[in-house]
Amino acid sequence: MSVLLKSANVLYDGKFEAKDIVIDGGIVSEILSPHSFVDGYDEVIDLKGKFIFPGLIDVHTHLREPGFFYKEGIATATAAAATMGYTALFAMPNLDPVPDSPENINKELALIKEKALIKVYPYAAVTVGEKGEKTVDIEGLKDLAVAFSDDGKGVQREEIMLEAMKRCKAVGKIIAAHCEDENLVCGGYIHKGAYAAAHGHRGIPSESEWKQIERDIALVRITGCGYHVCHVSAARSVELIREAKKEGLPVTAETAPHYLTLDEGDLREDGRFKMNPPLRGRADREALVQGVADGTIDLIATDHAPHSAEEKSRGLKDSLMGITGLETAFPVLYTELVKTGVIPLEKLIALMSTNAADIFGVPGGRIVKGETADLCVYDLGYEYVIDSKKFVSKGKSTPFDGRKVCARCDMTFEAGRLVWKR
Repeated sequence: MSVLLKSANVLYDGKFEAKDIVIDGGIVSEILSPHSFVDGYDEVIDLKGKFIFPGLIDVHTHLREPGFFYKEGIATATAAAATMGYTALFAMPNLDPVPDSPENINKELALIKEKALIKVYPYAAVTVGEKGEKTVDIEGLKDLAVAFSDDGKGVQREEIMLEAMKRCKAVGKIIAAHCEDENLVCGGYIHKGAYAAAHGHRGIPSESEWKQIERDIALVRITGCGYHVCHVSAARSVELIREAKKEGLPVTAETAPHYLTLDEGDLREDGRFKMNPPLRGRADREALVQGVADGTIDLIATDHAPHSAEEKSRGLKDSLMGITGLETAFPVLYTELVKTGVIPLEKLIALMSTNAADIFGVPGGRIVKGETADLCVYDLGYEYVIDSKKFVSKGKSTPFDGRKVCARCDMTFEAGRLVWKR
């Protein structure tokens, strides 16, 4: 079936141009200058100046299945993602069973095949059971996993991380690291800063993050392993990553929308403001924004981490860590970073799509003739107020509830299939 997407602003060869796109057989079969001929197509969709860009790719998503279906599921998460233009998600491994063996990851892959609306690439764990004591069968998992991560926990023992890096380097796989030195957390649950001191909360120092990044970068110098830092939140972390890149080390990094647009000054005594790592100080947020603008930070991922309403209803101290992100990320970032002139739209799409495809070697990220038709259509002028009650995700906890934003996804095509239409 051939579909003509007509009269759109298309991100083509790095810039937006007025183009028509033909989708046929799951691929972008033609990219044409605007024309009036509409015969010969099975369907013609006039987009009237809306924007088409590559399907978004989220490299950090908690689908909660198998093991924690009451929080979220593959079907609900991928459906939620499709409503916002995502065509691929990377599934984090803190599941039950943990994908730490070919047997366990194949169980996850079977569920993905059965339930996913869009592409899902699973991470395998770095250590057995994510316990940090023994590395997994990296060689046996390499063709089943997009990369390796113990997300939710930092790998505490240096010798274990060194071994994992050596083996991942040998098979050409990336380690995506949740960096957290548990010896420095000391029972904290929000950032160790002004808000914690004023309200009697136990704080997590930024050092708990950047100290482990510092350790791991030293191991990258030894091994040459591709190393990706998850959910960067601290200014010193940005500095270390910038220095590693200048040194030519194979280090990449992501942050999340909440770290770029919120800080401890926005905290409320409400579980929807609690995540790990926590919202840090204003100087940290400003350093992250600068890191995004200058290329130090390669990706913006959602860290979509849904919990039940009860688990997020216990206040800032006792709620579980994690917020939903798939249904807020792009509009919040477009409104706060693009419309304010911090970064251009093309840069935001690179951070949320193109760079992920390049770093992890997955399809998508660009609109190219002959390539898979992973596309989304956005009305960038549409304004609305975020209402978590309308989320498709099971998780409704977000610090952005009630925020006025621009940018609405009207259509999502995954491999040429229309998986979402408003």
